Order: sequence, then structure tokens, then C-alpha cells
Amino acid sequence: MSPTQWDFPVELCCRPMAFVTLTGLDVVYNAVHRAVWDAFCANRRADRVPISFKVLPGDHEYPKCRPKRTSYEWYIPKGILKTGWMNKHLNLVPALVVVFYELDWDEPQWKEKQSECATRVEIVRQSLQGRNTKVAVVLIQKKTPLPPGEDVIASERAAALCNACELSGKSLFVLPHTDHLVGYIIRLENAFYEHAQTYYYTEIRRVKSHKEFLNKTTHQLLFVRHQFKIAFFSELKQDTQNALKNYRTAYNLVHELRAHETNILEIKTMAGFINYKQAAYYAQERKQLAKTLCSHEASVTYPNPDPLETQTGLLDFYGQRSWRQGILSFDLSDPEKEKVGILAIQLKERSVVHSEIIITLLSNAVAQFKKYKCPRMKSHLMVQMGEEYYYAKDYTKALKLLDYVLCDYRSEGWWSLLTSILTTALKCSYLMAQLKDYVTYSLELLGRASTLKDDQKSRIEKNLINVLMNESPDPEPDCDILAVKTAQKLWADRVSLAGSNVFTIGVQDFVPFVQCKAKFHAPSFHVDVPVHFDIYLKADCPHPIRFSKLCVSFNNQEYNQFCVIEEASKASEVLENLTQGKMCLVPGKTRKFLFKFVAKTEDVGKKIEITSVDLVLGSETGRCVVLNWQGGGGDAASPQEALQASRSFKRRPKLPASELHWDSIVIQASTMIISRVPNISVHLRHDPPALTNEMYCLVVTVQSHEKTEIRDVKLTAGLKPGQDANLTQKTQVTLRGTELCDESYPALLTDIPVGDLRPGEQLEKMLYVRCGTVGSRMFLVYVSYLINTTIEEKEIVCKCHKDETVTIETVFPFDVAVKFVSTKFEHLERVYADIPFLLMTDLLSASPWALTIVSSELQLAPSMTAVDQLESQLDKVVLQTGESASECFCLRCPSVGNVEGGVATGHYIISWKRTSATENIPVISTVITLPHVIVENIPLHVNADLPSFGRVRESLPVRYHLQNKTNLVQDVEVSVEPSDAFMFSGLKQIRLRILPGTEQEMLYNFYPLMAGYQQLPSLNINLLRFPNFTNQLLRRFIPTSIFVKPQGRLMDDTSIAAA
Repeated sequence: MSPTQWDFPVELCCRPMAFVTLTGLDVVYNAVHRAVWDAFCANRRADRVPISFKVLPGDHEYPKCRPKRTSYEWYIPKGILKTGWMNKHLNLVPALVVVFYELDWDEPQWKEKQSECATRVEIVRQSLQGRNTKVAVVLIQKKTPLPPGEDVIASERAAALCNACELSGKSLFVLPHTDHLVGYIIRLENAFYEHAQTYYYTEIRRVKSHKEFLNKTTHQLLFVRHQFKIAFFSELKQDTQNALKNYRTAYNLVHELRAHETNILEIKTMAGFINYKQAAYYAQERKQLAKTLCSHEASVTYPNPDPLETQTGLLDFYGQRSWRQGILSFDLSDPEKEKVGILAIQLKERSVVHSEIIITLLSNAVAQFKKYKCPRMKSHLMVQMGEEYYYAKDYTKALKLLDYVLCDYRSEGWWSLLTSILTTALKCSYLMAQLKDYVTYSLELLGRASTLKDDQKSRIEKNLINVLMNESPDPEPDCDILAVKTAQKLWADRVSLAGSNVFTIGVQDFVPFVQCKAKFHAPSFHVDVPVHFDIYLKADCPHPIRFSKLCVSFNNQEYNQFCVIEEASKASEVLENLTQGKMCLVPGKTRKFLFKFVAKTEDVGKKIEITSVDLVLGSETGRCVVLNWQGGGGDAASPQEALQASRSFKRRPKLPASELHWDSIVIQASTMIISRVPNISVHLRHDPPALTNEMYCLVVTVQSHEKTEIRDVKLTAGLKPGQDANLTQKTQVTLRGTELCDESYPALLTDIPVGDLRPGEQLEKMLYVRCGTVGSRMFLVYVSYLINTTIEEKEIVCKCHKDETVTIETVFPFDVAVKFVSTKFEHLERVYADIPFLLMTDLLSASPWALTIVSSELQLAPSMTAVDQLESQLDKVVLQTGESASECFCLRCPSVGNVEGGVATGHYIISWKRTSATENIPVISTVITLPHVIVENIPLHVNADLPSFGRVRESLPVRYHLQNKTNLVQDVEVSVEPSDAFMFSGLKQIRLRILPGTEQEMLYNFYPLMAGYQQLPSLNINLLRFPNFTNQLLRRFIPTSIFVKPQGRLMDDTSIAAA
């Protein structure tokens, strides 16, 4: 787990040690050099000087030294401390470069060797590029040197070598490769340490020299920077007091910085760094002081007499020592008595059980933070309680508390805290000899969430293997000696127990050292194709490791037997012969295991899921650990890692073609089993669009392209499910096109048997669909069949199916327009009782196909009567697209009183079919409901009898009939207005009285004067009882114009009649 930008830098948290580089050592191919290097770095005890060694080539390029600044007058700093500065002086810029060179004093070719050594030293100086780094030379010699002063040749040649290399005598050392190599190395280390301290002292002086050039106006940041550098160099020099002093000064200078929202984060960060340094040093000093004060040998006994006793048993004054009550002098009158009193207090202190007091206080604090919902603080205190129980040797309670909070730190990714808690938990489980807990914590401490170093992980891995081999593990470091002895007896008892010990550990709640991901090759597989999937494993432990078994479990357990990989091995071989074996995992390398099996036909349409993956470490006959992943893998850290990977823009390094990036593998733990791919063709033939209510023909053609006969072919056809419920109610499907469908017919016909098909054979099935409403409908044609096939040398019966969908648009076959007109073909908004009027119907074809109007019928409502006989005028009429046909009916409406909403007219029924349809297709009857009409009663009806035309200068008789439609006597004033085109004879103005229900006749002779379409003399009628009866209404019933022919010479009556 890599640290984030919010963690403290590693170089800040580590102990600063002088950095010394060693050149000229070939630690790979030269055994002597390897032994020298091991003596420097292996098994370093605490009493050796704090130096960090590193082997580098002689021509290594060190970081370049910036030119010395002579003035800070115009220099504006960009920040306080560069991120790479601490790491540079800890790991990149050495305090001392040591050149190792194999050269004896009696070397025959001394001059050449001396020159070569000087050249190497000069190369080192050039690569340092003006830094103050010290350079030293160590001569590796085969012989033990004589005491100083006895070997004259050695003294002379040493001086000559120092002169050639431009070194002082204190920088030339001799290292004999003898049996006492470690002793010589320790002496060399001490000399190197002195040189390093000189270098850091020089660096401190150099930084301090810059202060005189700074001013507090523009160089506030530099004051903090330089003070921090002086403190850090003091740490490298191991000068703790000066380091603390300078850190304290730097902290005060940080408080003096001008803070703004643009630099507040930088100021807080530096303040935190410096505060951390001070706190760490104070903690170390306090720890050392506590060890010094409270560590007494067992032979030390409590003083007698007791210096803490008083005569009264009580103190005279609060806070005074019992052996010097009432003494206010600062000088100790009796130092020996003071020493004995302090010893008594220390021995009393050792007898106090502090853990009980601390645990009680922590428990109260946990309850407080739990009450006020502070989960992180509560978890932190619970960790402290667990550690205190550990110190109190109550390992059961300690383990219970630590295990409780582990999940919180895992879920939030506090890996360093998690590692610390796991380390304590591992110690508890070891001291109690809890096998399963010990194995579980070991697995997690070896994993990627652990921040332990590789040597610590190697020790834990070795102990884990010992446990699996039924042996006792080595004690955990820093455990109580007596508790370790007790634990070793418990482990010995565990070893002596016979029988199989299998530990199944679910990894979804922790982070083991093995990661697992399962991935099916595809989200679905056909039933006649083997199911393939991969299991990816990746180990994060320090050394390669061998597992004994890998097995996968499914929701259908019948497949489990096909997905097992097993490799017989003994527990002792877990870490041996790791270059061979299919179950060996190499750290950091992704291993892929391929599995396949044949799905069962009854699982078609079902989902196959991986329920768990088990990986066995150890032997099932002895002790073994079964790592169990639920589903397709993943552990407690996987969701957080997947989220980080998805948000990361970091480019992944290129790997060989055979390797995979672990983050690029996506878990796919389930797949669908789908039916075999059908090898038939389904074609649909029809003539869209469909017309409302017609028996629409859909021809389904099925042809087999299989190599063998297909059986039990079934057809499902009709409206595709899932559409609007109104469409389902208004759609019917049938196989019999000779009958009209009603609402009892279904919208979908299922499992229609159509027999068997041989290879290449085809069949046709005609479906008839009736759509009662317009709009789009999706129709489904589903063909299923059975066929025998062979997969993996096993014959199975596959059920195949193929479906086709088609969207059919339904439209009206025609548009019908209905209007009411007068006998003069004038539009009527209302009709008058007992007055004939005309009903006009216009039929406009909207079908893209030709329509045959078989017949039409007018069904009148009881309130309507026909003036003439009602006969269809559209029998056998064929209408093309856009053509129309009209009918006219003369009707009369008897007086029905005042009816609100009008009077019903009746229905207009049109019988039709497609012209292209066969004779057996039934005729469709479309019923059009005619609109209601408003009926009014009029007091007087006027009717005119006159010829159809007149002739110039010939008499034109006109007879007007005035009929009283009321139950009252009507007083009628009649007048005739002359016209320029006519002369007339008759009553020009008259007043009449017409009895109820009777009729009055008036006769006029009009004499046309002009030819053409002429306006008749206007008849005006005024009803005294009904003033609303206007002449405009009157003109609806009588003609106002007539066509007059010119006067001609006719030979006889026959020609006149013909005319």
C-alpha cells in the first residue's frame, strides 16, 4: 500500500543516520567483497554507530551542487522546504565516499596500482562536483599488517599513496581480510563516523553563514528553511540537544510567517513536520529516562527502616516528602537519606498495577466518545485498551478488543495503523497458542496491506509454514520472557495432538497475502459450447509459495467436480522446488488457471454463478489453511483499490505479452447459459400497412439449414408481450382467415405444432391478424425445435429457438365525411321539422391498396324517416388511393319537440375488403355513427311549384303554397317585389288569415323579359304573430332565381318537347 500525499514522508519519520557510500566493491562476483559488505550491513547491533551504508559504482553521478550564492538581495524564495531535500541528504548525497581498492604493501607493480587508485579517487571527486563530501581510501589486503612503525616500506608507500590521492593520513585505512574481519569493520565504522560528523558540522557552518545576508522583509521563509536544515544536519550528526534547540527555533519562526489562504497549507504542513520531530525526540528521551529510573536489579530490597513512614502516619503538609517534612531549604541536608527515600518510592511504584487504572479510565473515555458519536476516537481508545490488556498479560481480552476495531481500519485504509494492531494481535495469539487466529493474522501481515519490512515478513512466513508442518513457531519479538515460556509449552501440546486440522478462513473480511479474481470469458455461453473461465491468483508475500489445491464452487454444485486443480505435496515442500509445479505462486506475478465444463441443458436461460473459490495451503492430511473467497474474489481492500484505480491517471508500465496488470482484470463471477444458435431461417411476408378491423395476412416461412433432422417444431406468433394493454385487447390472431375474429380470440398464439423438418425443407404458415385500433404494433414470431448435438464427446438434446419481430402500422382504410344540406344543396346547421333535407356522405380512400366497397347501408334512427327508398349507390365500387365516392339520401324529421343535443340520425354501414384479397376472406363492415342534428319547428312553411326553366316572352306560372304549422290562426301579410327581368300578374300585396294545419295557395304568372339566369320577383311574407320569421329564412324554402331561355323558332311541338 503506497502512502498518500497526506501521510508523513518516510524520510521525516525514519531515524536520520549518516550516509556513507562504498565504491570499488563487487558484491556479486567477488566473494571477499561480499564478505566485507555483509560485515557492514548484516546483523547490526544497537551498539554500533548509526551509519547508513550503500554500495555504488565509482563513477556514480551524485546530485549536482548548485553554485554558491553570494547575495540574497534580489532572491525571492518560492517555498519553505523542497520535497526532495531530506531524501537527498539521507540517501543521495553522502557525507563520506569510501574507495575500496585491493592493494598490498609488497605489491610488485606498486606504481601502476598507485596510479590506478589515484585515478579512482579523482573520478569520485569529479562526480561529487564541488561538494564538501569527504573521501577516504580503504586498502583491502591479504596479510595482517605489522604494528605501526615496524614496517618501513608500508609507511613510505602509505605516504606516497596519500600524496598521489591528495588525502590526509587520517583518510587512508587498511582492511586485512582475516578471521577478525568484523572487528576491523567496526573500527573502520568508527573512523567513518568521525569523518561524517566533520562533514555535517561543516554543512551546519555553511548554512549558518547565510544568515547575515537575509532580511525579515522578503526572506521570512528562508529563516525557517535554514533553521530546519541546521536541525536536520544536527540529527544526522547525532547531536540531539542542538537538533531540538533548532527545531524549537524553527517552530517559533513558522509562527511569525504571514499567513494567507494561498500559503496556509504550506505553513501548517511545516509546523506539523517540526512538531513531529520535537515530539519524537521528547518521547525517546522520556522512554530512556523511564527505563533508567525504574530498572532495578532483583537483588535490590526495600529499605529498612521504611523512609516513607511517619510517626502519625500522615503528612504535615500536602506535597512534601515524608523523610524531609518542614524543610524549606533547597540544599539537601542528607543526600543518602534522599537516595533511600527515592528508592523506596520507585519500588512502591513497581508494585502498583497501572494497567487496571489505565484500562478503567480508557473504558470511561470509550463510553463518552461512543455517546457523542465519535467512532474514530472510540476505535483509537479501544486499541489503547487492547494494548494495555496485552501489557497486563490478559491476552484474551486484548485480542477481543483489537479484533473488534480491525475492520474499521481496514475499511478506511489506515494500513500503518492496521499493521501495528495486527502485530500486537499476532503476539497475543502466539502467547495463547490460538492456531486459527495466529494463522489468520500471519496471512494478513504477509499481505499487501502490511507495512512490515521484508525481513519481518520472511520471519512470519517461516513461522506460518512451521505451524502448517505441525511444528512450533518461533517466539514473536519483544514478548515477555515468562509468557513466551508458557506459550512454548502450549504450542508443544498443540503439536502432540493427533488428527487433521483444517482451518477455513473467509478472506472477505481481511486482506490476505494472496489475491484472487474469477472471470468468465464471456457474459453468456451457448449450451453447445464449453463454459470457459479463468482464476487469477497473485501472491504478495516475500518468497514464492506452493499451494496444494484450488477448487471453485457454483450455485449448481454439479459443476464443482470439474473445477478442481490439485497438486500433491508435503507441508515441508511449501517453500521448496518453487521453479516447478502448477500451484506455485511467485510474488508480484499474476498466475492464471483455466477451467472449462459443459453446461447442462436444463440450465438454459439460467445464470451460473461462482459462489466461492477455495485455495488450500498445506496438506489436508495434516494442517492446512483453506482461503475462501466469496463470489468471484476480492477481499476487504479490493473495493478501495478498485476505486483508486478507476480515478488514477497513472500510466501502467508495459508488461510482456504473457503477463497482465492486476488492476486491469475485472471480476465477472456469473454467466448466462443461452440456447444453441439456431440454424434455421424465418421469413415474414405481408403487405403493410394493416387496415383497421381487416383480417391482415402474415405469411411465416420456416426453412431448416441444420445438417440433421429437427424435431418438435413449434410456432408461437402474435402480439409481442409487454406492450400497451389496450393493444392486447384490440388485437386478435387466428390461423383461420375465413372467419372474422371477435374479442374472444387471443392476441398471441402459443406452441403451434408444425411437425418435423428435414435438412433444407421449408414450410409456410399463414397467420391472420385483426387490429381494432390504429397505431404501431410489434408482432413476434417465435420458432422452437429440438436437435441432437455432440459436445466434448457427449451427445445432448438441445432446444433451439429463433424469433423474428416485425412492426406493423395500422391505419384507417378510408375517411368518411357527413354533411346535411337543404334541397337547394345549401349547408344546414339545423333542420326543420317535417321539411325534407339531404344527407351527403363522402368516402375518401386512405389505403395504399385498392379497396372494394361491396355495399353500403343507411340505418336510420326512429326519429328519422326517408323521403325516398334507401338504396346503396356504391355497390362493387373500387377505390384507389385518394379516390372518393359519395352518396345522397333525402330525409325528413318529424316534429319531436325541443331535444337537447340534437336528434340522432342513425348509422352508416360500409362493407369492404381489399381488392387483392381472396374470395374466402370475409367482408369487413365498418359502422359509422352519423352525427346528431338540431331540429327546429317553424310557424309557416312555404313551397313553390314552378317549371324548371322559362322562355322569353312566354308565360311562366308559379304557384306558392303557404302551410300553417302551428295550432294558431296565422295572420299573414304577403307582398311581391317586382323584378326588372319579369312582368307578373297576380296579387302584389295581400293580407291573409290561415287556419291551423291548413294551406293557402297563391298563383302568379311571370312574364320573362330577358334571357339568362334571372332573379324572380321576390316574395315577402310577414307573420304578425311571429315577428322573428324573416324573409331570409323564407328564401331557404323557395327558389329565388330561374334560368330563362331566349325566344326561338320551333317547328312543332315535338321539337319544343325535345328542347
